[in-house]
Amino acid sequence: MLHASPSQPPEDETQDLHSLRMSDSNVTLSLSDSSESSNNANPTSRTSSKYGTPEEVQMAIEELRKAFPGEHRVETGRNTLKTYGSSENSYHPTSPHSVVVHAESTDDVVKVVNISRRYRVPITAYSGATSLEGHFSGYPSGSICLDMSGMNQILEINEGDGDLNCQSGVRWEDVNRILKEKGIPLFFPLDPGPGATIGGMIGTGCSGTNAVRYGTAKAEWFLNVTVVLPSGKVIKTRQRARKSSAGFDTTKLFIGAEGTLGIVTEATLRLAPLIPTKVAMAQFPNVENAVSAVQEILNTPYGPHIQCVELLDDHMMAAINSAGLVDQPYPVQDTLFFKIQGAAESIEQTSKIVQEIVSKHGSSRFEFAATDQEAEDLWENRKYALHSTMAAHPGTRCWTTDVCVPVSLLPRLVYETKQDLAKTGLKSTIVGHVGDGNFHALILFRDEEELKIVDDAVHRLIVRAIAMDGTCTGEHGVGVGKTEYLTDELGEDTVELMKTIKRAIDPLDLFNPGKLYPGRHDDGEKHHS
Repeated sequence: MLHASPSQPPEDETQDLHSLRMSDSNVTLSLSDSSESSNNANPTSRTSSKYGTPEEVQMAIEELRKAFPGEHRVETGRNTLKTYGSSENSYHPTSPHSVVVHAESTDDVVKVVNISRRYRVPITAYSGATSLEGHFSGYPSGSICLDMSGMNQILEINEGDGDLNCQSGVRWEDVNRILKEKGIPLFFPLDPGPGATIGGMIGTGCSGTNAVRYGTAKAEWFLNVTVVLPSGKVIKTRQRARKSSAGFDTTKLFIGAEGTLGIVTEATLRLAPLIPTKVAMAQFPNVENAVSAVQEILNTPYGPHIQCVELLDDHMMAAINSAGLVDQPYPVQDTLFFKIQGAAESIEQTSKIVQEIVSKHGSSRFEFAATDQEAEDLWENRKYALHSTMAAHPGTRCWTTDVCVPVSLLPRLVYETKQDLAKTGLKSTIVGHVGDGNFHALILFRDEEELKIVDDAVHRLIVRAIAMDGTCTGEHGVGVGKTEYLTDELGEDTVELMKTIKRAIDPLDLFNPGKLYPGRHDDGEKHHS
């Protein structure tokens, strides 16, 4: 159950990287002058002088080495710091950290937080490294990366209550694998990208293919969380009861906060009963027909039996075929993948209704997976859309983004986006949680010139979604990449309320600075005009 960590760098590369960072960083995070009073400071507009000097960063590193004397508990090698501060699947400005510390307990986290505060060195939590919007990048003045992936234990399973307690570095797939191995007929239904950990899922407010039936991280799938605050205090947000009206929901305060308010070390997860499923596929002449069919299906009495309904556009189906991941190529059309759940008779009745409705909306093909293995393979093709897209076009890189709009507007958004992407001449695929109005665009490029074209296309997509009463991100989170859109989406007063909460909890702005909260760029203008 241990996570794979980046490989250790050669001995000659284990030099401190702080001096390298100051000259080599290409970060363009939001930085502007702020008041000396921490109560009046903008959490995203603090100057580097508010943080520790290079000498103080070095003192913090030395104190961390004393606090964690074990082998590889504290690392400063060049390759390690760059790996932990950036992602091959994210193209936002990044900076390496000054030091990586591997935590094994809540007490470890408290020690690191107290040292961070003592020397005013920013701290960023890291675990699955699947985030796409620059969430775990370093800070240019120097930062501590707190690796939580070693905190990967399930601490207690309460089968009778339908919940379990685990550390935040546990991957969601491991939760479900262990429940299956123990013969416990329950599962955790939130299913973001492969490799995502519980802490990261909480931080980004994730969801996944099951959201149409089970909702998102912001539903009550996290009964409580244990959090280390910037003060070094440890809190548990509530007890284990299924519901409570005792005060406001402090658990929700940390869901979607992207590690800027506290570092989650444990969580109690609510589990759902395993229900039999069947997987089906329907193909359509266009996206509009496919989405219209889904809306009608979900509004029938059989809608609750739809566990998942996923859209893969014609380009995505072609990529799956080209990637060589299937034994029999699929017809290249806009396609819906369904998971239908329930007792055998419920699945049979729901399937009949689904088949009738998709036929009415022009479906040319509707079929079930013949075996459990075929069903698993079919769904895996959807979950590994990024890998299929890149495998189909060797030598390219891929920018993945997501937006979400009211379901009725999704056909228009997808159509306009496909038209826009076609004009750029770039290869792209689209996959979507169509029952939620959420879709992902995977756009390929080969060089810096094409990367700029992709960046502009992503900008237009986000503006389009917000204009449709949608959001700049349905499940990836804001990070560095989407801060500039938050005010347009939420309004200045809502964003100011978020910043007020941030200032109250983290007055020194040490927890993951430069992420989530909108602020001005160095040139005083938005990245996109």
